[in-house]
Amino acid sequence: MANYALRVPESLFAYARKVAEEEQVSMNQFFVTAIAEKISALKTEAYFRERQARGELVDFDAWLDASPDAEPMAGDELS
Repeated sequence: MANYALRVPESLFAYARKVAEEEQVSMNQFFVTAIAEKISALKTEAYFRERQARGELVDFDAWLDASPDAEPMAGDELS
């Protein structure tokens, strides 16, 4: 496991401490989880951008045309 000295503004640190206490986790666990969540969000965005780049609108239109023409199920209607 690696160590990293992190400089955090006092106001942000105080808020992070409060949230960690509310979640009943250590500050270390809170920061590690926050970093993991950010990495996950960035990787997910990159994944969908890559999938979008491989997609073809013609194929998507064909897929939509092949979909049944049916009313949405209860609860799935557009507002």
